[in-house]
Amino acid sequence: MTNADEWQNRVGQVWADLFPRTDRAFAGLTQMLLEKLASVPGGAIADVGCGAGELSLALAAARPYADVCGIDISEALLARARERAAGAGNVRFVSGDAAQWQPGDRFRPDLLVSRHGVMFFDDPVAAFAHLRAVAAADARMVFTCFRAASGNVWASGMAHALDLPPPGDPDAPGPFAFAEEDRVRSILTRAGWRDIVLEPADFSFVTGGGPDPIADSLFYFQHIGPAARFLHELDDADHRAALLRKLEQWLRPYRSGDVVAFPAQAWIVSARRRD
Repeated sequence: MTNADEWQNRVGQVWADLFPRTDRAFAGLTQMLLEKLASVPGGAIADVGCGAGELSLALAAARPYADVCGIDISEALLARARERAAGAGNVRFVSGDAAQWQPGDRFRPDLLVSRHGVMFFDDPVAAFAHLRAVAAADARMVFTCFRAASGNVWASGMAHALDLPPPGDPDAPGPFAFAEEDRVRSILTRAGWRDIVLEPADFSFVTGGGPDPIADSLFYFQHIGPAARFLHELDDADHRAALLRKLEQWLRPYRSGDVVAFPAQAWIVSARRRD
């Protein structure tokens, strides 16, 4: 579990430093999400957990008439988003916890979006109820989240290969907190959202590229993913070196030419505010 304090400090800084790699990893899913959003109306758009801003910027470019606001708790990620948004007049980024965010009288979102930014709420029912309360009447919401770890071998396979400690409470905030369809439906229904639809989205999770994609992928997983925290906190240098050798060997079957990629499974979730 990555908590809010970590996103505001070390983890947020790591993701900010490596945002081109995370954008690459999620590129296939981002495209699927944007294709889904192309048919969803909305001119006042809130991007929840916007990170380094890729989704916000894509929507601002596709909808020059729209007012796009990205929200995140990591100042480091927001700094990257603002750098990338230089010259874009219809997108802005604000610091805050989306579960408590107040958009102000002049901005009431009619479309809420998120690429994998909503699985970290301490109290997801309260958070989604709050987002519904600040949204416009008949607002839409569309977000992505991972399905089960078993269908995301970059996580489950790596954990098995490295014999990582088992995860704790599967419902705790984290990448797989929204894996179960029934749980997502229950959370959103209790929060007041309606017309809930979960669509499976399978994509290629790209973790390495270039002339040495194995080394590139190894670097990625040392900083992001299920092994990153364990490796960061490991004091035994010999044990760490052994794990990295094992990780390198595990990566090799997933190389194809100059790319290392894994099959990944997500949900694209849509819902609607109905009063």
